[in-house]
Amino acid sequence: MSDTQNAAEQRIPVTVLTGFLGSGKTTLLNKLLRRPELADTAVIINEFGEIGLDHLLVEKSDDEGMVTLNSGCLCCTVRGDLVRTMSELFLKRAKGEVTPFKRMVVETTGLADPAPILHTLMTDPLLASRYRLDGVVTTVDGVNGASTLDNHEEAVKQAAVADRLLLTKTDIADAPKLEELKHRLYHLNPGAPFHSIADGDINPNEILNAGLYNPETKSADVKRWLHEEAYEGGHDHGHGHGHHHHGHDHGHDHGHDHGHAHGEQDPHNPNRHDDRIKAFCMTFDEPMSWSTVAAAFDALVTYRGPDLLRMKGILNVKDTDKPVVIHGVQHVFHPPATLDAWPEGDDRKSRVVFITRDIAESTIRKVFASFFDAEKKGWNQDEAAKPQ
Repeated sequence: MSDTQNAAEQRIPVTVLTGFLGSGKTTLLNKLLRRPELADTAVIINEFGEIGLDHLLVEKSDDEGMVTLNSGCLCCTVRGDLVRTMSELFLKRAKGEVTPFKRMVVETTGLADPAPILHTLMTDPLLASRYRLDGVVTTVDGVNGASTLDNHEEAVKQAAVADRLLLTKTDIADAPKLEELKHRLYHLNPGAPFHSIADGDINPNEILNAGLYNPETKSADVKRWLHEEAYEGGHDHGHGHGHHHHGHDHGHDHGHDHGHAHGEQDPHNPNRHDDRIKAFCMTFDEPMSWSTVAAAFDALVTYRGPDLLRMKGILNVKDTDKPVVIHGVQHVFHPPATLDAWPEGDDRKSRVVFITRDIAESTIRKVFASFFDAEKKGWNQDEAAKPQ
């Protein structure tokens, strides 16, 4: 086992739970915390005041805002520094002062952009050595979701950066509107499997372990993490792969949705935030030098960082026969990780999944092409400079 994978297994997986106000995060948490799969979980909630966690779960509270739940979970509230809170919890765990929790759930406030929390997990050296981002789970209100997406750009971002999308209140939602919302979410984020839930009920295994490292196989599960097949072949193909969970009929024509996927404006809502979001997977056949690909990403981040909502990729880098995994959220990249080996049957092509805002796929292709061309020209000049 490589040091990278071994280290990843030692670190505590963190699930970031986000979603707009009233979209059912608290109901979901209440149900999840009763499940045995979430025993030994630390839960951090931003702004405890607005949260109605079921009083039946609470056993006792201490002076520091820490609450012990009778499922063996911990719960605490953060109004200040997430880094400090997560570090203190880890130290208490090491000293045996709290349950030796095995995972963490961080719930964001409903209006929050989840990106700063993801940046913190990726870049703070203390946290990065103790925790790893397992996945972003976003709840979307099946009743009011469409108007929330129309009126609040943050809600669109919450859906766009998700690893798992949960459509809530589906038991009371209007069926045709729900269908439309599902298609809308699919175009925003084809790579995130989504589940329709009612009253917060979901199998925890559907949303936990969404990250690169699979605790069952004790290794990296690139296929599940990238979910690249969801981006292939346009609308229908992607639906067949990406949406096997909700199994409704896709036979009817959704031609109007195609326009949104390609950035055309919705005649009913000319300011639709969704039209700014693009999701695509880029494949590179040739091995690439790390310095060139790093320079290309640096250029993208420098000029367009805020609009690179999320990137995940596996790269075939020259001078190593092991795949390099990259993961970025806007201008922040996780330190690249080297995996033990390529996934079985892998064609060793580099593949990067992008979710962008106001950046076309062609723009990113041009950036990469220009750096690859420059590398080739530089190499040719070196060859030419050699004495004959």
